[in-house]
Amino acid sequence: MRVLITGGTGFIGSRLALRSMERGHDVVILGQVNNPAEEQNCRLVESKGARVVLGAVTDKDLIASCTEGTELVFHLAAAQHEANVPDQHFWDVNVEGTRNLLEASVQHGVKRFVHGSTIGVYGEAMEGEIDEQTALKPDNIYGVTKREGEGLALSFCDQIPVSVVRISETYGPGDRRLLKLFKAIQRGAFFMIGRGDNMHQLIYVDDLIDGMYRAAEEDSAIGEIFVLAGREVLTTQQMVTTISEVLGARPRRWHAPLWPFYVAAVVMEKTLRPLGIQPPLHRRRLNFFIKSFYFSQAKAARILDFHPRRDFREGVKLTAEWYKQSGLL
Repeated sequence: MRVLITGGTGFIGSRLALRSMERGHDVVILGQVNNPAEEQNCRLVESKGARVVLGAVTDKDLIASCTEGTELVFHLAAAQHEANVPDQHFWDVNVEGTRNLLEASVQHGVKRFVHGSTIGVYGEAMEGEIDEQTALKPDNIYGVTKREGEGLALSFCDQIPVSVVRISETYGPGDRRLLKLFKAIQRGAFFMIGRGDNMHQLIYVDDLIDGMYRAAEEDSAIGEIFVLAGREVLTTQQMVTTISEVLGARPRRWHAPLWPFYVAAVVMEKTLRPLGIQPPLHRRRLNFFIKSFYFSQAKAARILDFHPRRDFREGVKLTAEWYKQSGLL
């Protein structure tokens, strides 16, 4: 069938495109090329047979042409890390862009719509296990607009079969978000900020794609929200230790206190951003050392029969191999 993937030049979207073509689907990607990684992803998926359309979900005419003849939509496009843009930009992309895609999908008879959301809708670090019913308390404009996008997508359920997936921290071949961490550990330059006991539940990209396709195929998934996370709950310290062991590196043992970095981040945000300068240190960058999430997988297991296969050590090995083969590590 024809599959449309928005945000398909990004890490997750490009890997989803490759898997979709392996499954025999005709893949159309709507995405942008704003950096070398996206340019490389674009060339890769085109070389494998995908049709890439460069543009934004805010372009209604373009959305209409992309959804025509499409049977399945994976909506991953989002404003997320953009700096020095007004909050309205996030609303335009994450909410109104989602509306544009939903309306065009209804018009052209799309059979299934999977809306990609984020664990960022939960906001600040919380105590205890989180599930799909946990109260949402987003703490930045990205999380706020992704929460609104979820609600909007589900409001279309009487017109089109929609499922929502909240995506946990994702890694694997093609990911560049953790590349800085791998490089710092390999050079012996990484140091822990804070105690390193906050928790992560990362998901390997292939496992995530399996979950997304299950959400697209199971009739019982229609109208539902699912958290897709990995097998293991790891502290930041455990993550660093595992990566160090895989790379054969020796991590630094000392920890820097968190509060000076947090104060510096707040000061930089308040002084530099009004001047149109992206602060080198900001609070979202510190979230790796602060936020603590672990998730119930009961709903995804029960309804989707979703069971992540990769453990973190195996995933780190495969990711490190890809970094080295790509000349990045």
